[in-house]
Amino acid sequence: MEKTEWYLEYEIQKNRPGLLGDISSLLGMLSINIVTINGVDEGRRGLLILAKDHEQIERLKSILNTMDTIKVIKLREPKLRDRLAVRHGRYIQRDADDKKTFRFVRDELGLLVDFMAELFKQEGHKLIGIRGMPRVGKTESIVASSVCANKRWLFVSSTLLKQTIRNQLIEDEYNENNLFIIDGIVSTRRANERHWQLVREIMRLPAVKVVEHPDIFVQNTEYSLNDFDYIIELRHDPEEEITYDVVEKNSMFSESDFGGFDF
Repeated sequence: MEKTEWYLEYEIQKNRPGLLGDISSLLGMLSINIVTINGVDEGRRGLLILAKDHEQIERLKSILNTMDTIKVIKLREPKLRDRLAVRHGRYIQRDADDKKTFRFVRDELGLLVDFMAELFKQEGHKLIGIRGMPRVGKTESIVASSVCANKRWLFVSSTLLKQTIRNQLIEDEYNENNLFIIDGIVSTRRANERHWQLVREIMRLPAVKVVEHPDIFVQNTEYSLNDFDYIIELRHDPEEEITYDVVEKNSMFSESDFGGFDF
């Protein structure tokens, strides 16, 4: 019988030598295998475990609840955030009010790339927005995540090297395995109607689309933030405020600052 993966997270109430060994021994006696273990927060450990049936998990839960040295926080089938927490030793920050918004700082680029790569591997339509100030690493993170997910990325609009605005794709680029990157500022402030026809075509594809600066993107289009499956915020530090003042003053894309090309 094939074993099922579960996620166990507990908080240490009374830390003492041998506590982890006791829990490992308990899992062994119940014939539950440990896949991965790591600290996921201050005073907390997370484990990915393999059990052959739900009864094993119920027995484990009942025994753990009698222990005064730990408190069970989670015992469930693992979610993406659980797997990444065990892998990286920290949890991804999630907005308390908007559950589809996830926050990262530049020091967590490895975690961000891993997170986005897992999203990119999912099949079908996915619309992901990424907020952040200039030169924080938005585009570079998207490209690195595409490589990890074994996806081919295409810039529909971008300022990575020069200002790029695509008005058409060649036939083999209309592929659901491709990842389409749109710069919301470039598309809304500099593009023509042919570009927007292309954007609408891409939006209908069962593929992953990533929009940088989603708040600007939705201001002058038929799309809204409710259309996004995930919003990612990337900052230089946790206190940084993401603003678009420089865009409103039209200084970000002055002709003296950027060259560009359309194709």
